[in-house]
Amino acid sequence: MNRRRNFVLKVVGVALILNSIMSVALAQDSTKHLSLNEAIKATLNNNKAVQLAKLDESIAASNYKQTEAIYLPQVGFSYTAMSTNNPLNAFGFKLQQKSITQNDFNPALLNSPGATGDFTTKLEVQQPLVNMDLLYKRKAAAKQTELYQYKTQRTKEYLTFEVQKAYLQLQLTYDAVKVLEDALQTTRSVYTFTDNHFKQGLIQKSDVLNVQVQVTTVETNLAKANSNIRNASDYLSLLMGQGDGFIYKVDNAMQAESLASDTITKIAASRSDFVAMQKAIEASDLMIQSNKMSYYPKLNAFGSYQLNDNRMLGFSANAYLAGVQLSWDIFKGNSTKNKIATQKLERNKLSEQLTQQKEQSQLEINKAYRDLADAQFDIKQQKLSIEQATEALQILQNRFQQGLVNTTDVLQAATQLSQQKFALAQALFTTNVTKAYLQLLTTSTNK
Repeated sequence: MNRRRNFVLKVVGVALILNSIMSVALAQDSTKHLSLNEAIKATLNNNKAVQLAKLDESIAASNYKQTEAIYLPQVGFSYTAMSTNNPLNAFGFKLQQKSITQNDFNPALLNSPGATGDFTTKLEVQQPLVNMDLLYKRKAAAKQTELYQYKTQRTKEYLTFEVQKAYLQLQLTYDAVKVLEDALQTTRSVYTFTDNHFKQGLIQKSDVLNVQVQVTTVETNLAKANSNIRNASDYLSLLMGQGDGFIYKVDNAMQAESLASDTITKIAASRSDFVAMQKAIEASDLMIQSNKMSYYPKLNAFGSYQLNDNRMLGFSANAYLAGVQLSWDIFKGNSTKNKIATQKLERNKLSEQLTQQKEQSQLEINKAYRDLADAQFDIKQQKLSIEQATEALQILQNRFQQGLVNTTDVLQAATQLSQQKFALAQALFTTNVTKAYLQLLTTSTNK
């Protein structure tokens, strides 16, 4: 009884473990249909790269707000307690407190005053009036905010392309699975026919073994293809900012439409990354102008209001001071001149980088159009090859059933048909990816 009970408990335990494993596997492999538009929308809303780009926008906007200080006053408040026996300061304290008497002019007291205290409450105001260098710095900061807005837009455009490519990759993987499933079905039918003939003594065992090897090979490739579906789904989840554990079902691959042979597309100067670079150049020009304006005088106003008393928390005497200051840095050891020269070199470097980037993009566009034409031609060729390979396989299967050809010929024909089908899916994938890449290269900003 004990042995039987232990056996039952072990069986139940194993069943529970298997049930939990199956539950985890089902949770990990839960399927979900996903359209391309849904994938793009989720990516633009949740992807970390977009969020980081928006943070850069916010930082630039915050830096721009800091430049409001060139218009707004600066106000300070202070409360100071002091004590001294310095003759000059002691007499000055009494003047500020408006407490001078005839006795305070006694030479003995003037030369050797006792400890004299002063409590000062002071409010200070500084108002910028004319600071041309700061005005151009503010304009440069405004250009920086625009620059990061265009960078964010380019980030979204690139992520859209990445999602399209990942989605097409998942479609290609599903096509590969379908091709392998068809190949496995064909190979298994050949194995069934071969095994029956071997049992009847009509063919040799080596033929059966060859087919078994082919079945095993196709099954292995099919398992890898199913794993690739999980890998592609995980990458899509990463782009969309979703948790892993989903296997996405996607729409069928769309047939690529041929482009007109005379289509000529030049690089768009208004592409968001080009515009961002141009904004950086404009910001550099403004910073150069700001440093040039630092040669000119600056005009600012200032004022203060203070209360003085010889008692803490006393506010008996009050006074104000107001004025306008014109300041001019005539010579600063050529530091401004050299700084302007450095900024001009940096601005020229940005201009050269922009020109180089445009030329490189134009080369990529030209190459992409040639790749697209090659892929579209490949699609036509592969469709024709599939028709021919299908007919050849049918003929060989009929002759095989009649005993006129061996299994190797049938397996080679089946493998050839599978290769042509996958090559067609690959050509279609290349065509659609190239079209998406062309869209990324030729898109223009809508700002």
